[in-house]
Amino acid sequence: MPEAPTIDGANTTWLLVSTALVLLMTPGLALFYGGLNRAKGVLNMMMMSFTAIGLISVLWWFYGFSVAFGTDQSGIIGDPSTYLGTKTFLAETDLWGATTENPSGIGIPLYVFMAFQMVFAVITVALISGAIADRAKIAGWLLFAFGWATLVYFPVAHWVWGGGFIGADLHALDFAGGTAVHINAGAAALAVALVLGKRLGWPREGMKPHNIPLVALGAGLLWFGWFGFNAGSELTVDSVAGLAFINTQLATAAAVLGWIAVEWVKDRKPTMVGASSGAIAGLVAITPACGFIAPWASVLLGIVAGVVCALAVSLKYRFGYDDSLDVVGVHFVGGWIGSLWLGLFATNSVNAAISDVVGASDGLFYGGGATQLGRQALAGLVVTAWSFGIAWVLAFVIEKTIGFRVKGEAEVEGIDIAEHAESSYDLSPAGGGTGGAFAMAGIGTPGGGTPSGATPETESTEPVSAKVAG
Repeated sequence: MPEAPTIDGANTTWLLVSTALVLLMTPGLALFYGGLNRAKGVLNMMMMSFTAIGLISVLWWFYGFSVAFGTDQSGIIGDPSTYLGTKTFLAETDLWGATTENPSGIGIPLYVFMAFQMVFAVITVALISGAIADRAKIAGWLLFAFGWATLVYFPVAHWVWGGGFIGADLHALDFAGGTAVHINAGAAALAVALVLGKRLGWPREGMKPHNIPLVALGAGLLWFGWFGFNAGSELTVDSVAGLAFINTQLATAAAVLGWIAVEWVKDRKPTMVGASSGAIAGLVAITPACGFIAPWASVLLGIVAGVVCALAVSLKYRFGYDDSLDVVGVHFVGGWIGSLWLGLFATNSVNAAISDVVGASDGLFYGGGATQLGRQALAGLVVTAWSFGIAWVLAFVIEKTIGFRVKGEAEVEGIDIAEHAESSYDLSPAGGGTGGAFAMAGIGTPGGGTPSGATPETESTEPVSAKVAG
């Protein structure tokens, strides 16, 4: 006869800590994106992250968790009524994964698992905002976030982790979010950037990061929080959580080296922005693979991700899309690298759940053939197509109705003032002159923006630099 339901203190504590770590990542992202932005748009950039925390948290509690993890409906969506926000789950039997045979599940209260997955949803939406820096209305952003989370993230989370067709039928692997988070957000970022168009003056004008220490601080907070993101995704305190933890550190460290090596070869000067971006690229790439590959493969993955993402950020200049803070080059490309890496290096020798739970296969270099590589590629393509398509339609409809992009005057003079009636720094001239800090920040000066009415099509398309965060 099964024992009475029992809460596992260690597992619950670890998941609560992991939830707090992942929540910290979104303010960290706000700092990272804010530092990469120009001074006159920092607050708008950060507001998109903070409003994502507010909006997505409520949506997740009310129906998002049900759509993602509710009773499966034909592999496409979870039953929205399963965990609807009007219900409460405080009974001793309300433990995540509980069954008749195992009433304790993994010993974690349902609300703890709900909160952990909530902060994943929050940061996935916030990631998209980096592609549209300096030109998006906050009202348009909130409407987009609402629609994209509802139509894309919640269902995709079900497809990958909630019993949907990608995990249960296709048997694609994704330990902590390479497909569900990074490929998903990266595809949406590209779509919205295409709909909104280029920033005025891009790529002719230099649009460099305004505060590199802020970039490094944000990257450090993301790196710190990512241990909860990856190791926490094991949900239990065991050796696989330890594997995910060490793999996260190794891949990230190697990616820093890979990125600055590219800078050294190309420009003879490794940069702090490059090191910070390399860390994010490594974190992104290891996310889907951290609990399924050996540490040596994580080091190799980090190097590859650092090098490839450092080169990928220049694709926007070649193809002419203005992804302001390189969400596509880092998150979309890095997510694809990490996901495909599983088709090469996933091995049951480090995690038996690959075959026992997911029904997946060893990677190509562990004798599994190309089967798993094909599964990973198909999963990525499905999510890319769905996310890109829905995001493009949502952004287009918002732009044609309430307007998604700010007016040219607001973009030139400063979106922070236009959208939020506040500024990040006191930029008033100390001596009453017309230059001073305004001129240094490129605000309201002849070199600080394109005059109202100018369009990207009439300007030179030669980039000032192919560096990240242009």
